[in-house]
Amino acid sequence: MYIGRFAPSPTGLLHIGSLLTAVASYADARAHQGKWLVRIEDLDPPREMPGAAADILRTLEAFGFEWDGEVAYQSRRYDLYQDTLDRLKAAGLVYPCYCSRKDWQAAATHGADGFVYNGRCRNPQQRPDTQNKTPAWRIQVPDRVISFSDGIVGHYAQNLAHDIGDFVLLRADGYWAYQLAVVADDADQGITHIVRGQDLLVSTPRQIYLQQCLGVPTPAYAHLPLLTNSQGQKWSKQTLAPALDLNQKEQLLRQVLTYLNLPDAPAVNRPQELLDWAVAHWQMDKIPKSSIITD
Repeated sequence: MYIGRFAPSPTGLLHIGSLLTAVASYADARAHQGKWLVRIEDLDPPREMPGAAADILRTLEAFGFEWDGEVAYQSRRYDLYQDTLDRLKAAGLVYPCYCSRKDWQAAATHGADGFVYNGRCRNPQQRPDTQNKTPAWRIQVPDRVISFSDGIVGHYAQNLAHDIGDFVLLRADGYWAYQLAVVADDADQGITHIVRGQDLLVSTPRQIYLQQCLGVPTPAYAHLPLLTNSQGQKWSKQTLAPALDLNQKEQLLRQVLTYLNLPDAPAVNRPQELLDWAVAHWQMDKIPKSSIITD
């Protein structure tokens, strides 16, 4: 059975890019007679906006979305993440890292997603003084290509050793890293299909590698084109993307449907009817592969 999900972070309110992802993931799930789950990815309390999680759910309801089951909150799933890390420790796949970011980045090369960790703490003899210091935990990555076929982008591949380096699963400040949490959650919730933005495409090989290490299934992935401003910047709270206006629900939904190449929706009385129409006319292969410039 198809099980999809929409997993916003409460670091800000939903905006037009969020709505694109919500509509596409919802339509794909319902078009396959599948379930659509909602997960609040509240892993980083210092970056969260007070009240954003509740506002996200109210906004989804106002736009006509109906999800299956209870909303999951990552902040309530730390035991799952600890169990997952313990499994990787038992398999000898992770190690403590005492490097400060400033120290290791000074001599690091740039890769696919920022600096590539140089593996200093992989060797216990090379680890810096650990007195009174809490380590981060990194997973050792292989020198081989991780590839997959994306439902929108097509073939995508990375050599994790060259492009990413050993990446963090648990931060030194005690917060869980996104890569571990999302893999643990997707496996625990039985997610079979993931429809999300292309900003997360670069993370997917890391997640596939973790899935392989844990012996859990790899979902089917489809990465949506990003909505950008005229400067080519992804719409986000950092680029001052306005929150969705609940007084313009139909207009905003029609705008998103146009971006997804579903431009001819009929006049309706409720947002839910537009979503139902999108489900009935859904075609993943019509979605553009590259970013879309918006006003």
